[in-house]
Amino acid sequence: MAYDKANLQPIGGQAKAGNVPQMWSYVTPDADALADVNSSGYFNDASKMLKVGDLIYLWDSSVPTATLLVVLSNASGVVDVSDGTVIAVTDTD
Repeated sequence: MAYDKANLQPIGGQAKAGNVPQMWSYVTPDADALADVNSSGYFNDASKMLKVGDLIYLWDSSVPTATLLVVLSNASGVVDVSDGTVIAVTDTD
């Protein structure tokens, strides 16, 4: 699969974001693994919205896993994000 613009949504009061980093939420399409999503170019279609330093909360319901990605660069429409920090999603009861 590929980036789905309907799955990227702002978190919180984006209207007053200005130059500060913003937070986004993204749900991966079923076939997109973290290795696909954190590759340079995956978020190119969102290059007009994403800024360097923005944080993307990534939810992969097929695994399930949660990951935090940081936008590292956005130049000439090419967006690159960090490898991500996985958030433990466990339920031991």
